[in-house]
Amino acid sequence: MRIERITASGRDRYTVTLESGAALEITDRELLRFGLRAGDVLDEQIWEQLRESASLSHVKGKAADLIGRRAMSRATLEKKLREKGASEAETRYAAEWLEAIGAINDAEYAALLVRHCAGRGYGPARVREKLYEKGIPRELWDEALETMPDPAEQIDRFLQEKLRGRVPDEKEKKRLSDALLRRGFGWGDVKAGLNRLGAELYEE
Repeated sequence: MRIERITASGRDRYTVTLESGAALEITDRELLRFGLRAGDVLDEQIWEQLRESASLSHVKGKAADLIGRRAMSRATLEKKLREKGASEAETRYAAEWLEAIGAINDAEYAALLVRHCAGRGYGPARVREKLYEKGIPRELWDEALETMPDPAEQIDRFLQEKLRGRVPDEKEKKRLSDALLRRGFGWGDVKAGLNRLGAELYEE
């Protein structure tokens, strides 16, 4: 297989076209590694190595683009890469590469996620659901959850914003307690919060 031409096809990207008409997009990494020039003759083994290297570089580029748009866990990144057609080996290699250069850090992402959820008024149970959904390893949960604000403070703030000094009737107490439970606060914490406002919640 003889290379007919090599043309630039984008930033750090080139298209290698063979005399047969076959074409392959590569990066400057492959161009330098394989020392490619127009007129070079490639055997099947070199061509296959070139294809594999180009595919891996492409996956690494997609991984870097994804991380550049927003923070995410390694599990989420790997899922997105597989959805885009990357192989298991390519996905693992790209994720390990980003971890090695510090672009992915599940511990830091877990802490960021906890702060984000707490800022939205979520309680501990809801935050744990989010950590699970994002694929954060369980061994990282406890340290991240230590940054959660006191549930009592969150509940008091929520109730004060909703009631603005009013004492709720039984119907409103039920509605507020259900809302807090949906946000991930425990029943005991919710009941204690209403009690602090003098709006005791009695179990039927």
